[in-house]
Amino acid sequence: MKKSYLLVILSFLMTGIIAQNVQLHYDFGKDRKFPTTTVEMFKPDKWGSTFFFVDMDYNVNDLKGVNMAYWEIARAINIGKTPFAFHAEYNGGFGQFKADPFNGAYQINGAWLAGVDYIYNNADFSKGFTIQVLYKNIRDKHDAAFQLTGVWYMHMLNKKITFSGFADFWREDNVFVDGESIEETKFVFLTEPQLWYNFTENISLGTEIEIGSNFGGVKGVAVNPTIGAKWTF
Repeated sequence: MKKSYLLVILSFLMTGIIAQNVQLHYDFGKDRKFPTTTVEMFKPDKWGSTFFFVDMDYNVNDLKGVNMAYWEIARAINIGKTPFAFHAEYNGGFGQFKADPFNGAYQINGAWLAGVDYIYNNADFSKGFTIQVLYKNIRDKHDAAFQLTGVWYMHMLNKKITFSGFADFWREDNVFVDGESIEETKFVFLTEPQLWYNFTENISLGTEIEIGSNFGGVKGVAVNPTIGAKWTF
């Protein structure tokens, strides 16, 4: 489950609140059936804000324990009192898989991103969105790619229901082999809408639906729903 959670930034950018949460999801997608944890932190300051998250997948394909770890860290620098901010980000991770006689390992190519954010929140912070236009350098793959990101949130029914999510579209070459068939793709799309019921300010239960195209080693469109719990500090 790849995340780009600027949802916390959108919710708290103008309030000066430090936001942290831990999520546990169980993935019901085809050939998946494994849990994922996410830890997020957002901290604003007088220059802008810092955000990071760490994802970990567990017990994939009968390999016990942590199978994949992925993180993103981003820094936003406000452009005066405008709704724009300079954006710098790093993504990267690694994973392992079951193989005989020893397990194998792989890297998720590190990526550097830089660009501009446009951020909107309404007066009572019940809804908002951000749009990012980013240059993307994927190590050992692309020196000059791009990524477009949209993020949204909406609180409803006196903040008992939260609908949030993101959508990423970026340039990345991938090669998919199916028997004797070899197909190359040049773009990746990923979106992860979430719906939460907030029992208290701290405890939430809900779902996430990951919809990807040419993402995570899967050619074409894949849909992976989850059921999840979240604790907000």
